[in-house]
Amino acid sequence: MSRQNVIDKERRRGDYTMFMDKLIWVLVLLFLQVGFVIYIYVQLREEYLHFQLFMEFISVLVVLYVINRPINPAYKLAWSVTILLLPIFGGLFYLLLSVNNTRRKFRTSIRTAVEESKTHLHQDEQVLEEIEKISKHAVPQASYIYNLANYPVHKNTGVRYFPSGEALCACLLEELEKAEHFIFMEYFIIHDGIFWNSVLEILKKKAAAGVEVKVIYDDMGSVRTLPAKYYETLRGLGIECYCFNPFNPTLSLRLNNRDHRKITIIDGHTSFTGGINLADEYINQRQKLAGYWKDTGVMLKGEATWNFTVMFLQMWQHVSKEPVDYEKYHVPLADMLTDTAASDNTPTDIAASGDGFVQPYADNPLFSDVVAENVYLNMIHRATKYIYITTPYLIVDNEMITALTLAAESGVDVRIITPRVPDKKAVFMITRSFYEPLTKAGVRIFEYVPGFIHAKMMVADDYYAVVGSINLDYRSLYLHFECATFLYHCSEINAIKKDILDTLSVSEEMTYEDCLKANKPYRLWLSLLRLYAPLL
Repeated sequence: MSRQNVIDKERRRGDYTMFMDKLIWVLVLLFLQVGFVIYIYVQLREEYLHFQLFMEFISVLVVLYVINRPINPAYKLAWSVTILLLPIFGGLFYLLLSVNNTRRKFRTSIRTAVEESKTHLHQDEQVLEEIEKISKHAVPQASYIYNLANYPVHKNTGVRYFPSGEALCACLLEELEKAEHFIFMEYFIIHDGIFWNSVLEILKKKAAAGVEVKVIYDDMGSVRTLPAKYYETLRGLGIECYCFNPFNPTLSLRLNNRDHRKITIIDGHTSFTGGINLADEYINQRQKLAGYWKDTGVMLKGEATWNFTVMFLQMWQHVSKEPVDYEKYHVPLADMLTDTAASDNTPTDIAASGDGFVQPYADNPLFSDVVAENVYLNMIHRATKYIYITTPYLIVDNEMITALTLAAESGVDVRIITPRVPDKKAVFMITRSFYEPLTKAGVRIFEYVPGFIHAKMMVADDYYAVVGSINLDYRSLYLHFECATFLYHCSEINAIKKDILDTLSVSEEMTYEDCLKANKPYRLWLSLLRLYAPLL
């Protein structure tokens, strides 16, 4: 066994130990809660025969409540079937998970932060007029994102696409070294290793030099990768830090709401996003899965970074419970040019390379509309030539299936790339369960043979693209806090398309005939998994 394999084995052992230390007490307390509910039921059932009828009546009422809620029909179906199959506990557990005072405080805090930030986000109508001169079809998408999520579309923003985590990592470290005023980082996963330690060394140095450094990580996302209360360690290094939605042993649907974003902001003019977390598998320095880990991201330089700055500060206000001075971090374009001209950057980094329109946006489960999914749907509906998609998970609802199949049946070249190597076997089976109805309609699905593809992208007709943290699954589209960048008429879209075509060349197509080759019991099992896909 090589020295590197030994190191990786020891690291995995350390990850497992850390995971168990942090999770075992939470799981014990959760099981105690479930056990207590079952014990109370058994005791009452023995003493009161009518108690069972009462609980079944409650379950029927809960089903009626679920059916009439303004939520995705797939959720309604999954919960209704569960409650009716388990009439005693199904309705009770739904109520325990849904009726939670902490959840109300959580929602109020998020909504307050979002509302207070709206006065700092304004759409330049002249930019929309310029888009309309090029294509009237692009204006509705930009207007939708602004009207529903409140993030404007910008010009004067350079875009650089990274086809791998390794490429993004190298550039990220270089840009962090240039920071003079502030660094904001918000990530789902942070993991001790080459990538994070390289970032951390720069953050420590910058914090000591007086640069304002703020970090947010998701507690559930990092539960296996960071020790408990890691934020205290970072605070001791001069870095302001909070974890989002701390993992606790209380039965609550709030456990489903995770901060899945990947954002870095530097001095208000440079920002990064995509699918890449701060962990070594994303730069192929740690083999978490067999084969190559394929991921992507973008760097923005210019006005559009303001959207990400506001996005981060919204979350910071929520986690810190302190008011935020948004304008303190707002850098007008003229100031960006002045700052960069006096530093290692040049003005052309910011303005001259911005040849299109850039619109970073966020989605969260508290919005009235499903912004992330609707942006995807808008792109699919407006595509006339092709729509190419990469996603690690393909777990879609009826609206997305209808849009994809309608596009394919209308002659649009629809191609989706998913992993050949899964990171979660159950989720992988559910992903494959959607192949049959999609391929039957003419959607072409490819599995990335070299390993695991974690990239979340969509490109259409050479003019539109989205790169971000949003998977094509229920969790990303309905439960998580997410972010992405909508690109229109940017030359870098050609680089995104080329990378997807290169990825297709090393992927294997899964046809409708391949789906039919599976035996009937297995296909029946996949159908059952699809029913419960929204709850997984």
